[in-house]
Amino acid sequence: MSTVKEQDETASENVARAASPQSVTRVVRLLEALCTSSDPVSLADLSRRLATPKSSLAALLRGLAEEDFVIGADGLWRLGPGAFGLGSALAEARRRLQSSDLIRDGMRRLCAATGETVLFAVGDAEGDRLTYVDMIESRNVVRYSVSVGDRRPLYATAGGRALLATCSVEALESYLARLDAEAFTPATLVDSRSLAAAVAIAREQGVAQTVDQAAEGVTGTAAVIRDAAGVVLGALVVAAPTPRAQDRLAELAERVRTEAADISRSLGFR
Repeated sequence: MSTVKEQDETASENVARAASPQSVTRVVRLLEALCTSSDPVSLADLSRRLATPKSSLAALLRGLAEEDFVIGADGLWRLGPGAFGLGSALAEARRRLQSSDLIRDGMRRLCAATGETVLFAVGDAEGDRLTYVDMIESRNVVRYSVSVGDRRPLYATAGGRALLATCSVEALESYLARLDAEAFTPATLVDSRSLAAAVAIAREQGVAQTVDQAAEGVTGTAAVIRDAAGVVLGALVVAAPTPRAQDRLAELAERVRTEAADISRSLGFR
């Protein structure tokens, strides 16, 4: 027979397991799965979607049901009033914390992680150019720098190509048809077919990268940021001297793609 001390230790271990980071992550993923489903979902379906044992999910669902975050009936689960109340509170909190603050926080993280200048660019109404509206400058002695408010053509910049990659086929074809491309460097792509191929790669990879396109000696890496409705807010860009960037192109691409996704997620995009 177990002692009182042993029972207390077992209870403490159970509490620790229930409060583990993995359990917290599973709760979040579980609620997200129910959010994206228009119909109630079975335990088996949730298990498949989340690649998590049914026994683990069942315990989490019971705990969430006690707080009215989920409701179970006939073996199916859906969100409960507690979840909608939390969602309303979170939406209000997000309104108080401006999107620009969340984007700038991400820019600071990216600058610290890469050691390079980080920019945020938005496309113009005509769909031909972008404008840099914010910047976190690298602390390196040799660094890339622009002035906030500077405008650049879409075709020759990483941010521009990232924005073009979100356009419809028809919109991209219209852009390329009216484009009178200027070669800013010997490496600048000005041929419509080559530009279409570069945009297609950016669309496939979720990140655009340019080397010596808008200016010699500058490498750009960019990915778009979206809001809760999926609307593209702009492009997150890392700009680095090409000699320092040439051996870390894959690293820069992954860091920019990940940070843009994290910022978008903080803005409610799923």
